[in-house]
Amino acid sequence: MSPRIALLSCLALLVAGPAQACYADYRAKMDNPLRLHYGVIDLPDTACTTEAARPLIATRLAASGWELLQIVSIFGSDGLAARRSDAGSYFLRF
Repeated sequence: MSPRIALLSCLALLVAGPAQACYADYRAKMDNPLRLHYGVIDLPDTACTTEAARPLIATRLAASGWELLQIVSIFGSDGLAARRSDAGSYFLRF
């Protein structure tokens, strides 16, 4: 690789910066007996919209017997601290 190409590659990485993390807070249920929980889940960059996140969250929850009821919001890492105590043991569990 030429020095010019290497330099341009490094500059492109610097300009792009780190990937933005995204998270969702959601509500889920499990039947027999009825149980409800509120949680926060880490999402890949490709699922940072409600439409893209819904099947991913539903699949992760279903693996443990939970059913997704609602995605409350999609947010960045700056919103994690405010939701940690509300999510309790379901904070980044799935």
